[in-house]
Amino acid sequence: MQKRYKRLTYLFDNAIEVYEYLDGRYGAPGQKRGKREKPSPEVIKKRNQWNRERKARHKLRTYMKVNDYLVTFSYRIPARPPDMGTAVGHMKKALTYIRKEYKKRGYPLRWIRNIEVGTRGAWHIHMVVNRVPDADIILKEAWEHGTVNFKLLYEMGEFAELAAYLTKTPETDPRLKEARYNSSRNMPLKEPKKKRLAQWRKKPKEKKGFYLDKQSYHEGTNPVTGYQYRYYTLIRINRRI
Repeated sequence: MQKRYKRLTYLFDNAIEVYEYLDGRYGAPGQKRGKREKPSPEVIKKRNQWNRERKARHKLRTYMKVNDYLVTFSYRIPARPPDMGTAVGHMKKALTYIRKEYKKRGYPLRWIRNIEVGTRGAWHIHMVVNRVPDADIILKEAWEHGTVNFKLLYEMGEFAELAAYLTKTPETDPRLKEARYNSSRNMPLKEPKKKRLAQWRKKPKEKKGFYLDKQSYHEGTNPVTGYQYRYYTLIRINRRI
């Protein structure tokens, strides 16, 4: 019985993500799938976090530029919310104002945010937002609970580290007591290109004008399916602005 593999390729302006794995339905037509192990709650939790981070990374690579903003909304101590629901309400009100001001200027509002409370009780909201004229003024006017700090986005890993930062949870960062991730709905993602492979390459497929991000490279065996897999990212050498 011949093994068959699949390759999923996600294309972005400055990065290419490749996922290769053994097809669960390989060999002759009608071949039954191999027996699958039921994933443990820990495996499910890790998988959900991995998917959350991947989708955030894809949205950053599709819609955000290095000169957009990474914003941190902080709370004054007397203004700290009593719970996550209250903090979500504060952010919802701020976004309503920001969206209205962006619309006045003829721009859509795109955002990705994580609301976090630390183990010591400090609250912060980290948000990536597309930068438009007067964006700094708009964001400060929208937040009445404390300070607003700005940084321009950065290129390291072509947003991979930023995606991990925006989606962190108490499981990935023990300094957090609770976290709530979300993003605007106007950032749909394209489906990957799909291809069946007759054999497993010993090395990742190279592409002219790109280099392999070694930190992104992972290869192993899926603990649930028992199938071989590999994923990695190619980053454009001369970045498109």
